[in-house]
Formats: sequence, structure tokens, C-alpha cells
Amino acid sequence: MKVLIFGGTGLLGSAAAQIFIDRGHSVKTIALPPLPEGAPLPEEMEISFGNFLELSDEELEAAMTGVDAFVYAAGIDERVECPPPVYEAYKKFNIDPVDRCLKIAKKCGVKKCVILGSYFAWLAKERPDMRLTEKHPYIRSRIDQEETAFKYADDEMGVAVLELPYIFGTQPGRKPVWVILIEQLQRFEKMPATFYPAGGTAMLTVRQVGEAIVGAAEQVKGARAYGISCYNLTWRQFLKIVYRAMDGIEDRKIIDVPKFMFQSFGLIMRKDYAKRGIESGIDPVGLADIMGMNLFIPTDDTKELGCTPDDIEAAIFDSIALSKAAFEGKQQLLDMKGE
Repeated sequence: MKVLIFGGTGLLGSAAAQIFIDRGHSVKTIALPPLPEGAPLPEEMEISFGNFLELSDEELEAAMTGVDAFVYAAGIDERVECPPPVYEAYKKFNIDPVDRCLKIAKKCGVKKCVILGSYFAWLAKERPDMRLTEKHPYIRSRIDQEETAFKYADDEMGVAVLELPYIFGTQPGRKPVWVILIEQLQRFEKMPATFYPAGGTAMLTVRQVGEAIVGAAEQVKGARAYGISCYNLTWRQFLKIVYRAMDGIEDRKIIDVPKFMFQSFGLIMRKDYAKRGIESGIDPVGLADIMGMNLFIPTDDTKELGCTPDDIEAAIFDSIALSKAAFEGKQQLLDMKGE
């Protein structure tokens, strides 16, 4: 296949690009400079520099002509802070580009499209009683992104959305998203224990995401959302690994935080956001419901896509070590961008 990836020099896109190439496919991408210093980008990947959001329809058509598979590995997630209404930022970077790109992909005869989404969409569909799309602009935007993508799916063009959970692994030169976790845990540095919700989360490694992307591009038919998970850990299990990676602490004491305490902290965060002119994509009070549950996803879909076992603990170690170095200013790294 000839593959076009938007986000091909990023953490996930580059992992997928290497696997595509290893399987005999050709890959090209359009990327914003600068590239992350030291990143092991595939030499065989054709890189054009530019902002795909600023390309004309004619330029997008030229890029997609002759392409068999298109991967949208760009956009922003809930950790990017935006002024209100935050939904408009998600629309700009996550929804509108998917709408435009898939429309042109269909016109150009692209056969397979893969969109990187969020496991919050999986949860919203699995638990409609939680009314997550009403409470959280980010979750609503991810559902809207899926619906936008799926309207282009038919017998001629398969469209897959990968509902991705926590992802661990690093790309040299690029700032990990887990710096925010280091910042959060600093609050407990001088305390005898860390206070955290009693739930848990699905997760996988960067390499496994790459395998899922390639598997979806090779096999998706019609419209298909894949709930992505290779490992399911409680927060307690996860934080034990984090503390070993961060400070060499073998058995940090973790105390479960009651829901009402997490909600109280969420009220403080709401006031902080309002003071700074920020609207959160995930309401910090409503987040208590999510963090207090075991947001575990069956591994059936990732097995179907061909994801192979990996060392999740080593991936967490690598992510936390680089995040701590970034937090302490020991490494200058590129931040995530929406373009």
C-alpha cells in the first residue's frame, strides 16, 4: 500500500510509519518543522514540510492521489489548555480536518482511513448512563469526530477509529504528555503517602499503537470503532511503577481518595481555570466519576488488529524518566502541536 500519514513524525505516527515500512508499504507524511532532535524517524519515509491545515483542496488532492491508506494521527487531546469555548479548539484540530480530509480521500479513491481517537468515546458509548458527552466537551468532541469520520465509510472506503487509552513510550526530542503527572505527584513529595482515586485504566505501549494503526489500515471494512487496550492496571498498580521509575521508591504508600474529596479538588480546579481564562475539556468535578472506576477495555480488538505483547513496565519507566527530566529542565523537548 501507499500510505499518507498526517502526524507521521509524531510519537505514534512515526511508530506506525516504521511498521508500515517493515511490512513492505511505502509511507509519506506532511510535517511541521522542526523535527524532534534525535528521533529515530524511518529513513524510507518521505517527509514534506508544511502545515496540512493550511493546504488548499487542490494541494490535499495532490497529496492523496495514488494513496491507498490515510492515517490521521494529528490533533489535540484534553491536556491542551484552551480559552472557552474549548469545544471549538477540538472542532478545529480534531473534527473539521477529519471531515475535510476524508471527503477528499474518498474523492481520490483512498481505500482505508484510520483516525486516532480516545477511549473516552468507548466509555461514553459503553456507559450512556454517565452522560459523559453532556458533562465533558472533550468527550463530546471525540464522539462527534467518530460520527463525522463514519459518514464517509462504505464498501469502497473502510474507516477505522482507534479509541486509544493511556500510551507509554518515548520519542527522543519530544516532550512526553506525562510531565503533567510528575507535576501532580509533586504535591505529595513531603507526605508519607500519595492520595489517589481507587480506579484504574486501560493502557498500551507506543509500539502496540503502531501495530494497531497498521492492522486497521490493512483490514478495516466499512465503519469500525476499535476499543484499544493491551493492559488494564489499577491506579495503585500503575503508581507503584511510576514511583520506582521516578524516585527509585519500591513500595510507595498509596491511599484511596474518596469520591467527595476528589470532587472538592475539582471545584478548586474549576476556579483556577476560570481565573486563568481556561475551559477544561474534561470537567474536573465530573472527572471524579471516571477516575474512581476501573476504565478497563477488553483486549479482543487489539488482538484482532495484530498487536503483540510488549513490556508495559519498561515503557512506563521510559516515559516517567523522560518526563521527570523535562519537568526538572534537564532536557529541552518539543511540545505537542495541533497542526
